[in-house]
Amino acid sequence: MNDFMFDEFDAVSAKQWKQKIQFDLKGADYNDTLVWQSLEGIHVKPFYHKDDFSDSFLPIPGQPSQWNIGQFIFIDNPEIANKLALDAIDRGATAIYFSAKTSNDPQSELVFDFHKVFQDFPFGNVTIYFNFQFLKFDFITGLITFLSEKNATVFYNIDPLGNLARTGNWFHNQRTDSELLEKIIRTNTSEAILCVDTTLYENAGANRVQQLAYAIAHANEYLTAYDLGQQIMTFEVSVGTNYFFEISKIRALRKLYAALAAEYGANPHCHIIARPSKRNKTLYDYNLNMLRTTTECMSAIVGGADTICNVPYDGLYHKSNEFGERIARNQLLVLKSESYFDMVSNAADGSYYIESLTEELAQKALELFKDIEKNGGFLQQLKQGTLQKKIKDSAKKEQQLFDDGKLVLVGTNKYQSDIDQMKDELELYPFVKRNPRQTAIQPILENRLAEASEQERLSHE
Repeated sequence: MNDFMFDEFDAVSAKQWKQKIQFDLKGADYNDTLVWQSLEGIHVKPFYHKDDFSDSFLPIPGQPSQWNIGQFIFIDNPEIANKLALDAIDRGATAIYFSAKTSNDPQSELVFDFHKVFQDFPFGNVTIYFNFQFLKFDFITGLITFLSEKNATVFYNIDPLGNLARTGNWFHNQRTDSELLEKIIRTNTSEAILCVDTTLYENAGANRVQQLAYAIAHANEYLTAYDLGQQIMTFEVSVGTNYFFEISKIRALRKLYAALAAEYGANPHCHIIARPSKRNKTLYDYNLNMLRTTTECMSAIVGGADTICNVPYDGLYHKSNEFGERIARNQLLVLKSESYFDMVSNAADGSYYIESLTEELAQKALELFKDIEKNGGFLQQLKQGTLQKKIKDSAKKEQQLFDDGKLVLVGTNKYQSDIDQMKDELELYPFVKRNPRQTAIQPILENRLAEASEQERLSHE
């Protein structure tokens, strides 16, 4: 479109826009009527204008030019895991995220036979991720050697601090975990070893500023303790329903990490794996989970995640099944191949609203990060229970909004279906599992907003 078409129109300043809006409000207060405040304390205006910004926008550090469609696979039987992985790749997955628990024999270093898991695997075309629920030096280094020989692109995602926060315990103990991790990093200098799992904070109810601040403070513990050289740090992120805020959250994470890494001379570009949040998913009217995960995946794509791993709409109450997994993967395929979400890698750049949200989230998170460091750092505050308390306080505020009907989950706290029956559908326990045990610290527990109301409904079926 030629610029001369706009020459006959006068430029309209932000001040003029606001004056027009105030006139149309017919005496109603501008701030009370049109400006709303998020749980993070960000005041969202009805419009954003070029006049609001004194400087031009800088590109987001490390934003990828393309994104991967990820598939979660749990390794229980190596042959079955291999079959599932190859099938997912044939059906469009471009990244496989393997999860594995330790072997039944605590003395054995062999957790699974990786030769069987990766039989006929197309290493050159597919990115590999791991989630190890253990820390075994011989096994992990053997796996690294094997995959290095295959020239595979791998992210090992080792996160002892994340395990501590989630379970309340170290893999072994603090000293042993630190020594093993140091040894793995030192002997595999070219691999992406470390990960910061921030999904726990979102799913437990932390607001976005807390998620960002805890992510950076979490990463800072690793940067302080280990010489990473140019190894890339991986972040796992959960994405909620607030579309523009979640786009901005991912962008803000990249900006914050780049600034932090620069202080250590580390690689300023991080790698981000995104998945939909668990917190807003529901048992009743479960098909709506597909709508929620679709918009959440869209936020992850526009925000600049490297890989998006969708979750099945029925994952709360059904065991892993081919239909649910296929639907989840197809949602991403539709976004990529039919909605053209792969055509532009920086669609959010230059949007006044998103740029403003990105900056505000980053600034507020930076302030909270500085406060955490001033008071002993991430690990110290985790041991003291400070972070756990702050997340609980944030979760209570959000829960109250849900209970009051101000935060709506359709089919759950509004527009409920009287004929919806779920008791006979439960293959999995969909609520927080209480497993009293001795732990080194108080773990951070994931908790969905709808749990209490769903338990009440189930009890009356």
